[in-house]
Amino acid sequence: MTLRVLVTGASSGIGQAIAATLAEKGLTVFGTSRHAVDGAITPFTMLPLDVRSDHSVRACVGEVLERAGGIDVLVNNAGYALTGAAEETSIEEAKEQFDTNFFGVVRVTNAVLPAMRRAGSGKIITLGSLVGLLGIPFASFYSATKFAIEGYSEALWYELRPFGISVSMLEPGWVRTALTDAGRIPAHSLPVYEGPKQLAAANIRRYVADGLDSHRVTDRVLEIIDDPSPRLRYPVGGDATWLPRLKVVAPWSVLAAGVRKRFGQPNDAGRPELGR
Repeated sequence: MTLRVLVTGASSGIGQAIAATLAEKGLTVFGTSRHAVDGAITPFTMLPLDVRSDHSVRACVGEVLERAGGIDVLVNNAGYALTGAAEETSIEEAKEQFDTNFFGVVRVTNAVLPAMRRAGSGKIITLGSLVGLLGIPFASFYSATKFAIEGYSEALWYELRPFGISVSMLEPGWVRTALTDAGRIPAHSLPVYEGPKQLAAANIRRYVADGLDSHRVTDRVLEIIDDPSPRLRYPVGGDATWLPRLKVVAPWSVLAAGVRKRFGQPNDAGRPELGR
């Protein structure tokens, strides 16, 4: 039987690459976007989905189940990056970030689980991030959503294992996508943060431009789908592999100095660290 896959956030970037690659491999793929038009020219079927809406999630998953008869693999990819100082980010802006990046994952996962439990099988694959393992300056709430996904997925792994459902997280480092272009910033900025914030943003743009090809991520998705007993965590790229290990073994002062340097942040004397 051809595997049936639902990929959220498939209109561009990593999600589009995953959906297109799986469709080219012969899988039955449904991609989603908030403004998707069914019948769009893609190698997979596009459906409208707003992961912030319970009604939209139920309608989308219901349509996939009606068309395909089941969902074998869910790829939770929908999300955006909110960047700015934590102090200048409003509670409402932070809540919107969580409603999409974290609770969106929870809504879609909960919607597909009854069908997977009835089938006695299924795979949940969620896009985490290196910043869900290592906080970086001026991405506090984006990073917090990815940290939350780590804890949620780890607990879910235990809960779903008895039903034959696997849970896996992809933890990519910097990937060449439109993440920074599609991101958001707080509506009200505080001048005191402007210099360090611009330095961090410039470094992030550089790391994204020099980042991994998105197909490094799709290769990991294929690996998980092909593995009868996939792991919980799949780092993607060198940074995502060695930086979390360094966080465990290195003194905080050493790790923090390295992060400050990578993002051009002031040292304890108030001077910017020199990046590469």
